[in-house]
Amino acid sequence: MASCGAVAEHSKRPASIPEGLVVELSRGKVLRGASAEANRWMAMLNDRLDEAVATLDRERMAIEIVFRLREGDDEYLYWVSVRGAHGAGLDLQTPIDRDHEVQARRTKEPGWVEAEPQLLLLPDPVRRAVLEWALRGRADSQQRSEAATGEVVPGDALPEAVTGSGEQDPFSEQR
Repeated sequence: MASCGAVAEHSKRPASIPEGLVVELSRGKVLRGASAEANRWMAMLNDRLDEAVATLDRERMAIEIVFRLREGDDEYLYWVSVRGAHGAGLDLQTPIDRDHEVQARRTKEPGWVEAEPQLLLLPDPVRRAVLEWALRGRADSQQRSEAATGEVVPGDALPEAVTGSGEQDPFSEQR
């Protein structure tokens, strides 16, 4: 649905997380007495799954998972996301995003606690799929820039990030 936050700027990106990819684990505390609201929120997202999935494209969200944890009297929702850094956030003109935001305000304390990623392990076929999905906007913007200026703009090619093996940039065939 949407990114929850960002990794602290002082943290160093682990070598296992390619440039341009954002890996997040965000925790939100459910308000006291709002457990039923959390149930409704998650039910809404599950019931409107097609709408929720449709938002992932503009967000460049490759993976989004929500966990719920109850510890004593406290309750938390954990968002796990793997997305491209240039994806969009919530679009409150979209009904599912608007309802998602309203339900979040009813359910959880403001803000998120962010964990710092340490390692990303993906088998090659999954890695390729995740990176091609999440980072494709970078190649698209480079293609538009090249078409407009007639010159190749270095820095956005993703050969090693996408393939992990130094193979040719899979976007190069589209240029």
